[in-house]
Amino acid sequence: MSNHAATAVVEVSGVHWASSPAVTEAVLGRRPGVLTVDANPVSQTATVTYDPARTSVADLTGWVRDCGYHCAGQSVPEHLCDPMAEPAGSAQPDHGPARTDVADHQHAHPGGMSMDSMVRDMRNRFLVAAGLSVPVLLWSPIGREVLGFTAPAPFGLSDGVFSLLLSLPVIFYSASIFFAGAYRALRARTLDMMVLVAVGVGAGWLYSVGVTLTGLFTGESGEVFYEAATVLTAFVLLGHWFEMRARGGANDAIRALLELAPPKAVVLRDGQEVEVATADVAVGELLLVRPGAKIPVDGEVEAGDSEVDESMVTGESLPVPKAPGTPVIGASVNISGTLRVRATKVGADTALAQIVTLVQEAQNSKAPGQRLADRAAFWLVLVALVGGTVTFAVWLAVGAGVQTALLFAITVVVITCPDALGLATPTAIMVGTGLGAQRGVLFKNATALETAARIDTVVMDKTGTLTKGEPEVTDLVADGMDEQELVALAAAVERESEHPLAAAIVRHADDRGAPRRPATGFRSIAGHGAAATVDGRRVLVGNRRLMAQEHVDLGALAAHRDELAVTGRTAVFVAVDGRAVGVIALADAARDTAAAAAAALREAGVRVVMLTGDNEATARRIADQLGIDEVVAEVLPSEKASTVVSLQDKGRRVAMVGDGVNDAPALARADVGIAIGAGTDVAIETADVVLMRSDPLDVPVALQIGRGTRRTMRQNLGWAIGYNALALPIAAGVFEPAFGVVLRPEIAALTMSGSSLIVAVNALLLKRLRLPTRA
Repeated sequence: MSNHAATAVVEVSGVHWASSPAVTEAVLGRRPGVLTVDANPVSQTATVTYDPARTSVADLTGWVRDCGYHCAGQSVPEHLCDPMAEPAGSAQPDHGPARTDVADHQHAHPGGMSMDSMVRDMRNRFLVAAGLSVPVLLWSPIGREVLGFTAPAPFGLSDGVFSLLLSLPVIFYSASIFFAGAYRALRARTLDMMVLVAVGVGAGWLYSVGVTLTGLFTGESGEVFYEAATVLTAFVLLGHWFEMRARGGANDAIRALLELAPPKAVVLRDGQEVEVATADVAVGELLLVRPGAKIPVDGEVEAGDSEVDESMVTGESLPVPKAPGTPVIGASVNISGTLRVRATKVGADTALAQIVTLVQEAQNSKAPGQRLADRAAFWLVLVALVGGTVTFAVWLAVGAGVQTALLFAITVVVITCPDALGLATPTAIMVGTGLGAQRGVLFKNATALETAARIDTVVMDKTGTLTKGEPEVTDLVADGMDEQELVALAAAVERESEHPLAAAIVRHADDRGAPRRPATGFRSIAGHGAAATVDGRRVLVGNRRLMAQEHVDLGALAAHRDELAVTGRTAVFVAVDGRAVGVIALADAARDTAAAAAAALREAGVRVVMLTGDNEATARRIADQLGIDEVVAEVLPSEKASTVVSLQDKGRRVAMVGDGVNDAPALARADVGIAIGAGTDVAIETADVVLMRSDPLDVPVALQIGRGTRRTMRQNLGWAIGYNALALPIAAGVFEPAFGVVLRPEIAALTMSGSSLIVAVNALLLKRLRLPTRA
């Protein structure tokens, strides 16, 4: 075996039933070189971990076709693909696991069926079955005895022969997918829903054919079940037609993402505008983006000023100003000015492509609860088949006729189909991950989504997570000078400096609208501050040592500076012509939504811990401002992971929120690692969740989505298990002697399909989950 396993995601189209992926898993799981297989009925994919030294993606797709399904190759829209990328699924032994590009299952695939095509096929089969079931029902014993229908069968045929002829298109067209699916399952030595439906429809129809043909020779007529077979087929198809439409709705988010990128781009080559396919844009090319146009790829603005709507990619609702030197994200919309953008990332490296990949990987993965449900579904099919056989035998043993015994047996087989059990978790996961993607919250896998629901403690790194990570002016004390004049003079000096504190003072002056003053004779004093001449006055901006060196008497301003320093702020003095005139305090400011994030977490019953390498005074100032009670300060980056471990040792389920680089060990050690500040680099290896907007308020959003998804999964699993537990004895006729309750196969089919539909619709209701929003 090779030292490195590879991972491929292959599309498996033609999966009509939620329990059918068991066939794919059974067949692929026994092939040489295949390590694990996770098939997903909602996304119509199979995620395969394999040994590239023993097998290949070509082998995998061939084996899928052997299962009887279609298997398409790479089908991500062309403008999202990297034309220079390696072939899909190629192993990369030097760089860890490899994978194929995941398909957009709403688009047609060569030789396969898209979800839309499958829905239309299911609809057509249902219409044929429903149309022919009506006359079959009218000329059946139910039509004669219950509905009072008296018209004779046409062409002088008996009721049985006429019903047989009408049932042929239903059995050999509408119901053919049941028999084909059952054959695939049995050949794969597994059991799924197709087996149950095929047994139910086939047994009733074959028994009826036998009775009808025998009657032609003997002249005797017996009870037949053509109406049960045809109506059963129609109801199953109806339920799954609606269920498949709901399954398609679960994938709305990923489909919307795939449609974001523009297919064309305007490139400036030799000064000329050339329109090319987005897939043909190369790194380093200069793009022209006019107002109202989508930015084709990730890049950096070289010329122009504008505002860009990035909401469709990052979830950021407000337009983001862009100027030369600022980055832009592919698929975002340029609103106002014309931009010239230098391409920095194209194809599979763009933020959009990474988002699509992450969301699809999450949707294709299985939560721990789903693996248990998959095993339960297999045994439920076995229980249904054994239960049907036992039901038939028991009713015969108590003296019932063959027709009655067969009626109950078919009902047991049909009503126990585990389709709802197979859909319970995948639909909820697809909707949950899609809901997160719309808010810029990317879950890397289903396990992260499920684990997020159980988090009771959130550890948040201060710098860059709760704060902006850059200083800004927080306080201003003027002594004998107008504040606006003080700021103007200080900014005139600091405009010549490259120090981060100087930049903060300049930004503050510009924000206040302070007049710009020219400075001459600028001199930077390392470790002390700076000096310059402004309007003929000598201005000093710096620390206490600079003032002492220049023999400036600080007076009452010294006390003000000490008060500000105690609260964790950095304070600098301003002196004019040898006299101290003010103190400017600077600090790393909290993000606008940090306080709301902390409040939302507390309201959800989650304990919030702030972790920082800063001193206790600085940490406490931010914590008090945000309403965070627990602070762990003066922690080295290497010690952050041990802080997480200490909380876990106390029985807490911990989420760590950090920037994904300095906090990598802590992110990896936490139950859920949440990376904030991803920008356009969303593929952060150590994080389980990526927050595209760099917004701390998205932390409670992620936990809320996790809780909502887990709640929906539990509701669906509870419904699926409860339905079968209640339906099985009713279908077997347990209550018939006491209460006269008889459940016919047609009604069993309707309730079974309705159960699956309820599960799918309940998952879609997750889209209405109320999430924390900005005030």
